[in-house]
Amino acid sequence: MLTLKSIIVLFFIGTTLLLTPTSCKQSTGNDAVTPVAARTLISSSLIGEYSTSQLRSRFSGVSAPLQFFIRYGIKAYRLEYTTTNTDGKMIKASGALIIPTVTTAVPMLSMQHGTITGENDAPSNFGTSSEAYSYGSVFASQGYIIAAPDYIGYGASKDLPHTYEQRNGLATASLDMLRAARDFLNDQAINWDKRLFIAGYSEGGYATMSLQKKIEEETGSEFNLVASSCGAGAYDKPAFMKQIVNEKTTGVDYINRLYIWVLLTYDRIYGLNHAMSYYFKEPYATQIAAQGKDVSINVSLNQIFTDSFKQAVNDGTDKTFLAAIQDNDVHDWKPRTPTQLYHGTADEIVSFLNSQNAYDAMQKRGATNVKLIPIPGATHATGIITFITGTYDFFGSIQ
Repeated sequence: MLTLKSIIVLFFIGTTLLLTPTSCKQSTGNDAVTPVAARTLISSSLIGEYSTSQLRSRFSGVSAPLQFFIRYGIKAYRLEYTTTNTDGKMIKASGALIIPTVTTAVPMLSMQHGTITGENDAPSNFGTSSEAYSYGSVFASQGYIIAAPDYIGYGASKDLPHTYEQRNGLATASLDMLRAARDFLNDQAINWDKRLFIAGYSEGGYATMSLQKKIEEETGSEFNLVASSCGAGAYDKPAFMKQIVNEKTTGVDYINRLYIWVLLTYDRIYGLNHAMSYYFKEPYATQIAAQGKDVSINVSLNQIFTDSFKQAVNDGTDKTFLAAIQDNDVHDWKPRTPTQLYHGTADEIVSFLNSQNAYDAMQKRGATNVKLIPIPGATHATGIITFITGTYDFFGSIQ
């Protein structure tokens, strides 16, 4: 009989791993009672309804074993809702809500997606290459209500810049999506057992940790968060940033683009507004100024930063840049929710130090329910398999 792991391995070898990789409480009874949050849901529309046979027909070839994993049919909806952008303005955002066709009460799983570079992969568009369409649908078919936020910059907010690797932007959009999902479920009298699970990998891992921290520290007893699974996220922003600035990186263009994208996002959101010549040597400064995050640079980033910028980072004199980095750090706090941190020890995109440092800091603060799961020899792409199978088993053990 095929195990879950063998099924997922076959599926991801045939699908996810062919894609270019791009870039986590149960109520203790001591929480303050939180007033019911205002409605965020603006509108909903049915994307599609899929029977078990239709879901099974999606999977062929190496992914064919997933046909045996389909348990229930699903309905997928696009939700539009209000959230707050990083400038404090109210905007319209969106996400996908996938509901298994069951009559019993089931838990909700908020799935924060990894880095996407195109609108087609936004969950609410439900494109065939999106995480929501693939394993989001499979998890839903196993009996989870899936809430999948697009984030700011995709879907209904596609005309705005994406808040790439920005703690507050990712966490706020994800939290307000959960509120919109709750509004929808209440309106439709759909059975949710009120348990909430959260998970994500890469940017999704960082978004999940940011969401978990926000839920635990700011929402009181609004949600019954019971477990969090974070994979390969850049949690320790200060340490990771200094590693990129000072040490040799892969020099691969698509990986460089991710790091540059983060820098440009922080420069914009925090109003640093530096000329690219402040950060980068020529000819790279001119190239990045012209092409932004789409630039193609095939050398280690530590070779293209200006000496003055590197010195300002290392001696702490660039206080505004360092403050922006610190504002996005989510590694040093004490989670109450059972949390697992998955990370490949050979991750070439998001250094393993992020999860190791997070675990060490959380242990030092007295967290007893955080578990670090190193994936020996795994890269950013190959670590996905263990993350997915481990997350499924972890969540299943709590139900």
